[in-house]
Amino acid sequence: MRFRATLELGGKTATGIEVPPEVVAELGSGKRPKVRVRLNDYTYRSSVASMGGRFMLPVSAEVRAGANVAAGDEVDVELTLDTEPRTVAVPDDLAAAFDSEPEARRAFDALSYSHQRRYVMAIDDAKTSQTRQRRIAKTVDDLRPQAD
Repeated sequence: MRFRATLELGGKTATGIEVPPEVVAELGSGKRPKVRVRLNDYTYRSSVASMGGRFMLPVSAEVRAGANVAAGDEVDVELTLDTEPRTVAVPDDLAAAFDSEPEARRAFDALSYSHQRRYVMAIDDAKTSQTRQRRIAKTVDDLRPQAD
């Protein structure tokens, strides 16, 4: 489905696109459909969210840069239903840390895709190996079952 919309700024940096209700209905997958979004020649995976009575698509800074768009721009949006499983590739060093903490690994595996992605992105975004190792240790510690 295609439609034209304005990339809206909400707050200081959050941006999103309002999705017409009829487009959400046509997708036929409930009120939070998982979708593939195409802006210009840039495609990304997301979910439509209901916010303040409106259906919205988030547009991150990474997406804005990739699609060469900014808040206030009129954009052509193409949505398709995304039925492929969403999995996060666990970096080798995090997987190795999980090998010695199987309970933390089970907790990680039980997280939603977006929460798994948040942990992995924080690790992948580390600029130094020390920061990366510190973030891996924190991830394992956060996911390790806590004693009462």
